[in-house]
Amino acid sequence: MRWSNPRRLVAPVSGRQSRGRLVRAALAFAAAVFLATTLLVFSSPEEKRISIYSNAANYALPVLERNGDEYVGLLEVFEPLGAVSAKANGPHWKFRYYEVESEFTAGKTRARIHGADYDLPSSFLLENGRGLVPLSCLGTLLPRILGGPVTFNQNSRRLFIGNVAVHFTAQVSKTTPPKLVMNFTAPVNPTIATEPGELRLSFNREAVVAPGSQGLTFDSKVIPSATFQESNGAAGLVIAATVPLMASFANNGRTIIVEPVPQAATTAAPTPPAQPPQTAGSSTASTAPVSAPPPVIRHYFAVVDPSHGGEERGASLTDQLAEKDITLAFARRLRQELDLRGIATLLLRDGDTTLTLDQRASLTNSARAAIYLCVHVTSQGNGVRVYSALVPAGADNHGPFLSWDEAQTAFQLASRTAGVGLVRDLQSKQIPARSLIAPLRPLNNITTTALALEIAPSSDDVSQLNSPAYQQLIAGAIATGVANFRDRLEAGR
Repeated sequence: MRWSNPRRLVAPVSGRQSRGRLVRAALAFAAAVFLATTLLVFSSPEEKRISIYSNAANYALPVLERNGDEYVGLLEVFEPLGAVSAKANGPHWKFRYYEVESEFTAGKTRARIHGADYDLPSSFLLENGRGLVPLSCLGTLLPRILGGPVTFNQNSRRLFIGNVAVHFTAQVSKTTPPKLVMNFTAPVNPTIATEPGELRLSFNREAVVAPGSQGLTFDSKVIPSATFQESNGAAGLVIAATVPLMASFANNGRTIIVEPVPQAATTAAPTPPAQPPQTAGSSTASTAPVSAPPPVIRHYFAVVDPSHGGEERGASLTDQLAEKDITLAFARRLRQELDLRGIATLLLRDGDTTLTLDQRASLTNSARAAIYLCVHVTSQGNGVRVYSALVPAGADNHGPFLSWDEAQTAFQLASRTAGVGLVRDLQSKQIPARSLIAPLRPLNNITTTALALEIAPSSDDVSQLNSPAYQQLIAGAIATGVANFRDRLEAGR
């Protein structure tokens, strides 16, 4: 975790009008961040890749261009699937997957697979001992080696081994406002991006397939349609709308709910009193304008902040597991548990978005929540470590303006008390936990009760961090802890 920042000053937020300005600024910033993410995800040029989905692993490999054709390394295709070996002897390349042996020759299209001849659509290539086969042959080559069915969509470069496809249904409710509810046959964790007129879900790791038709239409003026797209080893769903949309997750990641972003409710200005009739020679009386009451802003009780995101991957837990993905999955689960207890929760990022520490603190302070929970994960140690801030001493405050590095000062006691309570609730669920104090960012910059959660596996198995059951156990205990001292937190807002 990185904790450093130049000194700044922050003004305490007070008054409905100030809160309104801050929330509107936060919403405008969030929209800009999501738009930037959208441009990066959907517009930037990418290297060609193929995605392979199987019961053993889902993974992506680079696609190489050779002599006008697309090629892929055959050893790399099979390595995540089981025991493989390969050996080059001059122009000959022998490949073995479990008990199935194959032999290829550089510059030739004829190969031997499990004792039978097999013709490649283009010549086999051997580069520095690495065997390359034409991409177009995978749909027929892999079944001969694997001994099972393979479905290959060559145009989008997505290959499915066995029955691993994730299907989904989509339906728009008749409620006001309408909601698009999508149910998936397996948990999904897409990148979410918005831009005017649409919301995009990008499935970069999941084997999601179209629900029978690429285009979906709904009997709704707000959410009229959605389009399923596949390209360069990824799938996406573009949801058209006439209003800004947001997405939330339920059912342990198997359900995505898309609905309009809540709009600030406004009360119409009172009608000015009628003017008395004017008589001849009288002057027109001037009436001062009557202002409408300020908009009603929704306030959140809790802010949950999945650390890292976007270009910042965080810790590499394994070759395939990045910290930013686990923190997001856990944060969504924690939000769901808090929602179930009636605790309104704001997720600072609900997709693969880059946010600086200052941006996270500013958005949190603008939301005026009762508690801020920052989520980190680590492969070191076990259980959960709950951090509260150790605020540095010596910074000068200037009247009502607080030192940015000391903004947490007035909330230190509440944060430490809340941290001890969370540890107690975690331990009651037999989860190893302890309370710590450290000069962490952005905790020092938060103007409410603020804690950082660092989650480690309960054993030496790092993959446990990605386990829905383990995440659910910890999220439930933390949500219970927050609910237990909700009244005290509310009183301190």
